[in-house]
Amino acid sequence: MSLKARLTTPGPAVHAPGAFDALSALLIQQAGFEAIYLSGASIAYTQLGRPDLGLVSFDHVADVVARICERVDIPLIVDADTGFGNALNVARTVKVFERNGARAIQLEDQTFPKRCGHLAGKGVTSTKDMVGKIHAALDAKRFDETLIIARTDAIAVEGFEPALERAVAYAEAGADVVFVEAPRDQEQMKCIVTTLGRTPAMANMVEGGKTPILTRDALGEIGFRLVISPGALVRALIPAAESFLRTLGSEGSTVSYRDRMTDLAGVNARIGLEEMLALGDRYEREREEAAE
Repeated sequence: MSLKARLTTPGPAVHAPGAFDALSALLIQQAGFEAIYLSGASIAYTQLGRPDLGLVSFDHVADVVARICERVDIPLIVDADTGFGNALNVARTVKVFERNGARAIQLEDQTFPKRCGHLAGKGVTSTKDMVGKIHAALDAKRFDETLIIARTDAIAVEGFEPALERAVAYAEAGADVVFVEAPRDQEQMKCIVTTLGRTPAMANMVEGGKTPILTRDALGEIGFRLVISPGALVRALIPAAESFLRTLGSEGSTVSYRDRMTDLAGVNARIGLEEMLALGDRYEREREEAAE
């Protein structure tokens, strides 16, 4: 079942953890999740060592999309920030990301340079400008199953009611999913779902952010169809890495930490070493047989 069909079919909400490279995406797939969210913030954190302030470029994201989609089979939802420019840039972004394997592309109405949706100091473009970007995205995509997700950051800038008005406008413009960023409480979250009606709503769970952290099932009961945990994996890895490095630095060895590590065989099992070696052997046999 495609992601588009899944979001409009009765059942639990789709939960998409955030990835930042092919290995993290592969681990998400192996853990049994239905979809992956490629987080722009997590790319900035892990590959630039910088905050989410619009520093990640179009080419960088496109490259990560291609690397992930070459390795995993489940749908990839891509955070495309503001589309990296105006409506013409949005059209190119959608074409390239879709060609590289994305099955959903998220665009937001922030002004550039954008910043994390749970940081202060954001700006938003006009509703008219964002509607134009949504139209450009819909015109640019090649496949009906490719989803366009429209995000508004207007709660922090204009207030909750204007954000709802934007959400409705984006749904009416044809967005497949609407994402109202950073609601402050469950009442606002319920209001978002009710206001959007038949248009699937997306919820963003950010540890330490503005929105209450709820379970996927609780969010599904409210009516959200898509739930993302975009930076959760990074936030889980940081303390683990810090703990490991403290041990390595103080003891000069990994011996006491081994029970908390994956050994070489475990890594190779997860990334498919035996399968690749077997495939290489098959091709070598075929080459030898053809030469006889």
